[in-house]
Amino acid sequence: MPSKPKSKKPSDRKPRKDKPCPICSRGIEYIDYKDLALLKPFLNERAKIKARRTSGACAACQKHLAAAVKNAREMALIPHSTR
Repeated sequence: MPSKPKSKKPSDRKPRKDKPCPICSRGIEYIDYKDLALLKPFLNERAKIKARRTSGACAACQKHLAAAVKNAREMALIPHSTR
């Protein structure tokens, strides 16, 4: 049987740069569901919430952001995801 290729060692990889959270860096304490200018960059073209690794949001901000987007969808300010 052929041997499996060895994975790279952690020392071979580039050190990862920490990307600052765009919400925390602006000093926003409360994510309002009515603030569509704030919510739109965190949605893709199909109105789905972007992943944390894509948007760069920290865990706490992503949680509040998801709640605000869901609330805005309920109030019909932004559409539900389209197919």
